[in-house]
Amino acid sequence: MGNSHGVLTTEAADNLTALAECERLFAEVLTDIVGIDHVEVDSHFFDDLGADSMVMARFCARVRKRPDLPSVSMPDIYKHPTIRSLAAALAAATTTPAPRPATMPAECERRFAEVLTDITGTDHVEVDSHFFDDLGADSMVMARFCARVRKRPDLPSVSMPDIYKHPTIRSLAAALTTTTGSEPASASQPATPAAPLERPRHARKGKYVLCGALQLLVLLGYPALTAAVWVAGFNWISTSSNLVDVYLRSVAFGAAMFLGLCTLPILVKWALVGRWKPQQIRVWSMAYVRFWLVKTLIQRNPMVLFVGSPLYSLYLRALGAKIGRGAVIFSRNLPVCTDLLSIGDGAVIRKDSFFNGYRADDGIIQTGAVNIGRDALVGEATVLDIGASLGDGAQLGHSSALHAGQAIPAGERWGGAPAQRSEKTNQMAVSARDVGTGRRVVFSAVQLGNLLLLGLPLTFGVADFALPRLPEFGPLLDAAPVSLTTWTFFLDALVVSAVVFFGALLVGLVLVGTVPRVLNLFIKPDKVYPLYGFRYWVHRAIARTTNIRFFTTLFGGTSYIIYYLRWLGYSLRGVRQTGSNFGEMVKHDTPFLSAAGSGTMVADGLSIINADFSSTSFRLSQASIGPDNFLGNMIAYPPQSKAGDNCLLATKVMVPLDGRVREGVGLLGAPSFEIPRSVRRDRDLDVSSADELRRGLRAKTVYNTISMALFLLVRWTFFLSVIVVYLAAINLLHFLGALALAVALATALVIVFTVAYNVVVDRLFRPLQALVPQGCSIYDRAFWRHERFWKVTSLTFVLAFNGTPLKNVIWRLLGMRVGRRVFDDGLRVPERSFTTIGENCTLNADTVVQCHSQEDGGFKSDRIAIGAGCTLGVGAFVHYGVTTGDGAVLATSSFLMKGEEMPPNALWGGNPATEMREHPGNRQVRKTGGDNGATVLVRGG
Repeated sequence: MGNSHGVLTTEAADNLTALAECERLFAEVLTDIVGIDHVEVDSHFFDDLGADSMVMARFCARVRKRPDLPSVSMPDIYKHPTIRSLAAALAAATTTPAPRPATMPAECERRFAEVLTDITGTDHVEVDSHFFDDLGADSMVMARFCARVRKRPDLPSVSMPDIYKHPTIRSLAAALTTTTGSEPASASQPATPAAPLERPRHARKGKYVLCGALQLLVLLGYPALTAAVWVAGFNWISTSSNLVDVYLRSVAFGAAMFLGLCTLPILVKWALVGRWKPQQIRVWSMAYVRFWLVKTLIQRNPMVLFVGSPLYSLYLRALGAKIGRGAVIFSRNLPVCTDLLSIGDGAVIRKDSFFNGYRADDGIIQTGAVNIGRDALVGEATVLDIGASLGDGAQLGHSSALHAGQAIPAGERWGGAPAQRSEKTNQMAVSARDVGTGRRVVFSAVQLGNLLLLGLPLTFGVADFALPRLPEFGPLLDAAPVSLTTWTFFLDALVVSAVVFFGALLVGLVLVGTVPRVLNLFIKPDKVYPLYGFRYWVHRAIARTTNIRFFTTLFGGTSYIIYYLRWLGYSLRGVRQTGSNFGEMVKHDTPFLSAAGSGTMVADGLSIINADFSSTSFRLSQASIGPDNFLGNMIAYPPQSKAGDNCLLATKVMVPLDGRVREGVGLLGAPSFEIPRSVRRDRDLDVSSADELRRGLRAKTVYNTISMALFLLVRWTFFLSVIVVYLAAINLLHFLGALALAVALATALVIVFTVAYNVVVDRLFRPLQALVPQGCSIYDRAFWRHERFWKVTSLTFVLAFNGTPLKNVIWRLLGMRVGRRVFDDGLRVPERSFTTIGENCTLNADTVVQCHSQEDGGFKSDRIAIGAGCTLGVGAFVHYGVTTGDGAVLATSSFLMKGEEMPPNALWGGNPATEMREHPGNRQVRKTGGDNGATVLVRGG
């Protein structure tokens, strides 16, 4: 008994010694980072030391590089905000004796096989099986294997280069136990035969250039051909002798044009691809060109106008998707691999969701199934990776993600990124209404009638009436030459463009503030209405007319945004003017039920959710943001929010819907957890007195007003230039009887000119950017200059080149350092010259690399460096001050916080992102025989 007690006492003493040593080492690291002489172990990181999340992210990165300290993540920091509590929580990992790494090849082989068997979900793995050719693993699976092995102290560390060099368990174990064993290998020993390497995934330069050339032909030729057909149709319509004939011809041609644009993607898809199957397609190959062409045509067709309509589901069925009866899809992000999409009866998919049926990983396009069960709900701003599924009646919350292979069982409610089971509020608690086939047919017929019988004929009629009366077009239509060298020509173009541009601006401002108010008289808050009726049409009309991006870009980030949102219908009474109350990207379901309290500020990307839907009904409710809140980027804010007064909602946060109302705290992550509302260092950036605030606000308003004028000038100049290009082309070729050819050539030239013009504008305003890692006040001129750069420049045109080598060229012209053969399927970068992307990176759709942050009255910016061969998953968000090592992978819909450092070949994921330990699997078996170098994947059990 005494001996036993003595052993326990000794162990306790050892633990206390280890804990004290851990505290000392933590304090040593933090002292060096914050630049002070001494750090007390009981000092609160944020309240006492004045550190912020950037400082603590650097602390975590520094600690992770120390083999004598346990790994620390930002969630650990927020949960244990002193050195003493942090060491107590984590030091146990260092006091447990680590097993000795296996040094015998046979033992190492057994343990490697054990790990890989668990990851691939198979019963047994042969030690001589090739990881890629025999087991069907891909780079994501093997990255998870590496990460899992690195967590095992009884195994040598493995990296992805080791995997590619030694692609079997036997060769890998032999190579690593030789280098980690107690005795070095003798030079006289026969070397292990080199295992065959995986075929290189990176395309040769010739294929890369050929792919880009073919894509450029499509990007220039398709719009040019469309414009030429439109001109031919307009000529046919304009030769009519009476108004009735003009109308009938307009209806006939408009219907034919609409049918052709909608049918072409279907025909091309079935001709070039047939049925989509689970497969792998190497980027820049000819198989990829076919994939890209089908994707581009599908995503750029007019059926996107019918989102939330039965016509939308009908169109997806024509593309091969299995859409159940009564399913409703509100997302404008059209799926590509439609044959792999299955949506059950009565399912609801909310707006801004991604369910593409494909993803890109390490230079490979992977296609896979997405299954959504009967009566399931997919929330707003969600991502469904390949292999994801929802059972019948399952729900995935807003701002969430299902990673590859994740499945929500029937009837369960999940949320987060990656999603996990929760007990959150039922988000489809809207009573059902009787919506029969007749109502759906009538609503669809009315939609088509509005477009084909009213919209298109009105467009052709206005053009037929106005063009002959314009000073530039009249002589052309009368077959009289126009001199391009006279001042009269350019003066007339100047006047016409100004009248059209600024006239449309004023008319638009009047319409968005009046027509929706009249329509809103037919809608009552919190009342349930059936879908596909008059009030559903009213709701759609209000949402579309009040969410015009041009106006929010014009007024956003300035003092005028408050007045514009009030004009739309927002309830902003008593709001304290800051000059940056709302950013340039804010949207809503209805402005008349959207409100924000005094002192609240919103960065960018806010989506106010006022609508709740079932598959047969909808309801509009008040969504109110409390006073003194700060909302970061890309937040979906629902009416059931439990964020109360004085809260900080971090970037991509999943707004809580259950439990108590949070007040005076910060919320981070998905699912969200509490962090400090603010830190001393950020509070120091704000102004200190009312007089200083008034002076700063007045000066900021003047500066922003000039920025708005420059915004309008740049857009008007572009509009004028486009008119001149078309007039010049028509003037040169019209008299040769080639008007359609002239318009086609002008359309292609306008696309090239759009790129050149925006690059010039970007270069002119690029010096305004402010690199301020330590931050500055929003009333500092450095921030105003940066705001001007955002407002005047544009990124919309860049997204037209997604998935092409041309986008890399454009990024370089815009000042970003981009390596060779980067695959970019939808990256957005607000600060291009602060960003570095390594060669052979893979960037998925809707990824954001943002080199700045605004919190309350402070602004910070810093550089971002993405290493070579990295992969950013769909919807991933990388914040400022981040570096990633070569070959690192950031999983789907993850948020990599500011200041993080991802090691080479690491696999990170989540919101906030940390090293993944139990990443959802991609259980796939690979078989050869794919089309044109593609690799077919068969979904495993």
